[in-house]
Amino acid sequence: MTVRAFWLAWQFLTRFPVPAVGFDGPTAGRSLLCYPLVGLLLGGLLSGLAASLTGTPAYLLAGILLTAWVLATGALHLDGLADCADAWVGGHGDRERSLRIMKDPAAGPVAVCLLVLILLLKWAALTALLERHDPSPLWTAPLLGRTAILLLMLTAEYVSPAGLAATWLAHADFRAMRWTVGAALLLALGLSGWLPLLAAGLVLWWLRRAALARLGGVTGDVYGAAVELVETTVLLAVAL
Repeated sequence: MTVRAFWLAWQFLTRFPVPAVGFDGPTAGRSLLCYPLVGLLLGGLLSGLAASLTGTPAYLLAGILLTAWVLATGALHLDGLADCADAWVGGHGDRERSLRIMKDPAAGPVAVCLLVLILLLKWAALTALLERHDPSPLWTAPLLGRTAILLLMLTAEYVSPAGLAATWLAHADFRAMRWTVGAALLLALGLSGWLPLLAAGLVLWWLRRAALARLGGVTGDVYGAAVELVETTVLLAVAL
């Protein structure tokens, strides 16, 4: 892991301004090891925002946090989730048709409905957690969301050779990635306990299984869907 690799990961996963980073394959590969750290730092920023607005009604603060969360990531992962939703419904079980739909920038009604539901669930869970004064999932959810990307990279074939992640994966250090995932999971366990970890693992297993059955592997959109589904699951698992 290098400073350039971290800034590249931060630049890709967030919309915060960063120093100019020249792109090259080896740096891109190393940047993958920074994904959980980027998630953890994002969680720290959200926790800091929540702390600075102490006294704000929980439902309002939850809306502010969720807005900041989406803006900080540029809705990158929500876009992936929307593409997957359209592909799964419109693809009618056909691999090539599903992949074509994923490349279409337009969002259909199924995608819009799913995005609304995901954001509503996040808002409701955040409201419940803020009423309990439990900030730990604000750290754990972004951490595990980005760790989920690495888990899919380790366990499923990437089936978009022309996709952006192909360059990252071509230079990835998978041994170091396994150690990074292990450290991130241990940290998440210490922050929020085993229940959100187990729930997130089950959701990720289901998503991976569905992607393998439909596509024969994963795409960048599946990575994005994993982030959103894992984050939502973590928040709900702690809030319920």
